Amino acid sequence: MPSLSQQLARFVAQLDYDKLPPDVIEKARVCLLNAYGMALGGRDTAFAPVARNTALAMEGEVTRGATLLGDGRRTTIGGACLANAALFHGRCQEDTLGAAHFGTVLIPLLTAMIEVRRYPLSRLIPALVAGYEIGGLLANTYTGITTPAGFRASPLYGTLAAAAAAAKLMGLDENGIAAAIANAASFSGGVLQSFIDGTDEWRYQVGMAGRNGQAAAELARAGSISAPHALEGRKGFITSFARTEADVPALMVSLGRNWSILQVTFKPYPVCAFNQTPVTGALSLREQIAGAPIDSVDIRMNPFETGYAGMDEVGPFQSISGTLMSIPFCVSTTLTRGVPDMRRMTTYDDSEVNSLVNRVNLIADASVPTLSAVLEVRLRDGRRLSHRQNMTAADYAFNRTGIARLIRRIGAEERVPMAAYDLLERFVTHLPEGNIEDVFASFATIEQRLAA
Repeated sequence: MPSLSQQLARFVAQLDYDKLPPDVIEKARVCLLNAYGMALGGRDTAFAPVARNTALAMEGEVTRGATLLGDGRRTTIGGACLANAALFHGRCQEDTLGAAHFGTVLIPLLTAMIEVRRYPLSRLIPALVAGYEIGGLLANTYTGITTPAGFRASPLYGTLAAAAAAAKLMGLDENGIAAAIANAASFSGGVLQSFIDGTDEWRYQVGMAGRNGQAAAELARAGSISAPHALEGRKGFITSFARTEADVPALMVSLGRNWSILQVTFKPYPVCAFNQTPVTGALSLREQIAGAPIDSVDIRMNPFETGYAGMDEVGPFQSISGTLMSIPFCVSTTLTRGVPDMRRMTTYDDSEVNSLVNRVNLIADASVPTLSAVLEVRLRDGRRLSHRQNMTAADYAFNRTGIARLIRRIGAEERVPMAAYDLLERFVTHLPEGNIEDVFASFATIEQRLAA
């Protein structure tokens, strides 16, 4: 029987634009629009300059290299992956598939590769879909094991996704794609401690995953000898990270049938994906509270979400890397100040918010489905207000119109010229035709405004 990486490679090799279902193609367009749009809205976050300076220090400027979006200088493909992924990840409003954010890994990588290598734009959507499907298949199957063990899904599975996407974009054959995926199994990793400590490593993990995925594919093209059982072998990826034996036939049953990309969701607020629902519920409760003093808050959520790194932190906070993960902070900010925009999420000395944070009781409740929350507020006048916010992935699976509206709203907050979004929408609409220069021109509007 062919190995798992060989079977995955066969699937990837057969992904052609004309054979993809229309809803899969449309979802790929939506993922692209959201990723580029959120990167435009993240121009003022601190993480992209750090990654950009690091990329330039490591790789230097390259005359005909990949563009550092929002900056204009050029460097290597790997350097652009590191820098641009941090920009895409800056607002924490990237797309989400379970606990993984594949768009922040795949889209900076594929953009840079197309710019430098001049691969046909017609390959972009098939390559993007390949990444979501390979990464999504493994993440959906094993995240419930690997995340509680301390491994972050985005870099762990994102490296495999990036290798598959890069190999597809490069036009490698089945053997080359299989080798790229096998190589990536040796380059994957990433832990969750930074969420607990409120630090920034996770901002850069996705760019490193993209770099490593590209390296995996380039090694395969160069003729590397790669372990055929790198995924399911006795000391392979699945056994090592998930501590379980791979059921290869079961994995392959869903591939190409239950499309992972169709499960991708988006974030209306700049907080962790698991905090979107409690924030939504808190906004509803805030209207009922109408300014009355709050005594305490109980929040019931699924144990997988309450147990995720950083979700139960109560501060003191010194970074948005801590506040956006903390359920108590996100809910306290929403109940006290309203919609948790970037300004409110980066205000760490609000005494009223911080006081309420310490009176929020986070309760793990297996009867509450994931992406749902039950909130109970006790007011100082003795009243109790309860609200159950039942949500599913479908509630966050915005269509292209919804994403266009969302990114433009954020652009208005961040003073991004609306012409930038016109260019992005033109780019995704015209795929697989069009011109990727529309993407670079979109980000150049920021550079021009800053230089004015």
